[in-house]
Amino acid sequence: MAKLEKQAVLLLVVQALFAVGNALSGTFVPVYLWKASQSYTLIGWFTMAQYACSGLTFWLAGKWVKEHNKMNSLRAGIALSGLFYCTVLLLAGEAQRYAIPLGALNGVALGFFWLAYNVVYFEITEPDTRDSYNGWAGLSVSGAGIVAPWISGILITSMSGEKGYRLIFTLSLIIFAATVILSFWLKKRKSHGTYNWRHGWQQLSQKGNAWRRMFAAIVAQGVREGVFMFLIGLVVYISTKDESKLGTYALITSLVALASFWAAGKWLKRSNRSRAMLIGSVMIAVVVVPLFWKMSYTTLLLLGIGTSLFIPLYFVPMTSSVFDLIGSSRESAEEREEFVVLREAGLVTGRLIGLSCYLIVLPLNDSALAITCLLLAVGSFPIASWWLLRPLLKNGSYIS
Repeated sequence: MAKLEKQAVLLLVVQALFAVGNALSGTFVPVYLWKASQSYTLIGWFTMAQYACSGLTFWLAGKWVKEHNKMNSLRAGIALSGLFYCTVLLLAGEAQRYAIPLGALNGVALGFFWLAYNVVYFEITEPDTRDSYNGWAGLSVSGAGIVAPWISGILITSMSGEKGYRLIFTLSLIIFAATVILSFWLKKRKSHGTYNWRHGWQQLSQKGNAWRRMFAAIVAQGVREGVFMFLIGLVVYISTKDESKLGTYALITSLVALASFWAAGKWLKRSNRSRAMLIGSVMIAVVVVPLFWKMSYTTLLLLGIGTSLFIPLYFVPMTSSVFDLIGSSRESAEEREEFVVLREAGLVTGRLIGLSCYLIVLPLNDSALAITCLLLAVGSFPIASWWLLRPLLKNGSYIS
């Protein structure tokens, strides 16, 4: 892997701690809401509010990040994540009644954090170090997912009532507080320029602009994410009725992801991104097929292991290509905040499309076959991402 500068390493540590805080509790929030409501619809609307408010926060906070202090946006996101878990903790069994406001609060928190994070990530990496950084980032997130959910699952099942949930939500609060403190060692980065509210529309309305193709590819990525990010963990719990098994599931799949992201960061280069992305996008759809035989803990584990094994081949080239496009010219790099907002708009659009499919299908038919068909349908969209990005992946060209 290419050597990363100290600020890049520190940003990775901040991201890793943020991931640990969310992995401890975030994996179990849908389960917590499910146990209280037994409703796929309620969890869907919680997630819808989260996605929508995250995207809106990106757009509105773009001005703050570009013209003022992006590090304060990063810290605000971490602090609001802590507030989210604190609120769930205080509401306890009543949390289901406030699912939509809670989803909105979590969305705002994620919006503030990831907007600032992505801008800073762009500023401290170069095209030659981007694949390496993304490999390390995937490695750190996978590392967080190895131990945190496993410990949470054990704590929840070993303690009576809601004591386990209260404990893991409290631990997340402590970790977020420590992450805010650590973030002050990240250098304050200079602000420059004026935020263009209409920038995204201007890019997409220009004929021949490479962002038209990139945006469509990002939407396709978001369609899958919109469902997979929460439904897999929920289905694992519903299939087993055991939080500790969900924790073990996260432990095993994260171990596999740890190794595969390390390998991706080590071996992926700009010259082989297209081939890697094709293999990755096809295989993360193929691994859904065993669920047609039987939806059980074993087949779900096969899905999780297969996804963890192949997702870096898709995710690393996808992410690196987006940020390479942002840095393809000096003018484009100076508009990095607006382009990060445009990227998020694509992801949110895709996530809302995927989640809308979920809200149409599962409230009417929540059988194992219906869930599997939904997963296969949305899980195949990354193939469209690869197809759309072929001209951009080939020879590093950014001309549509």
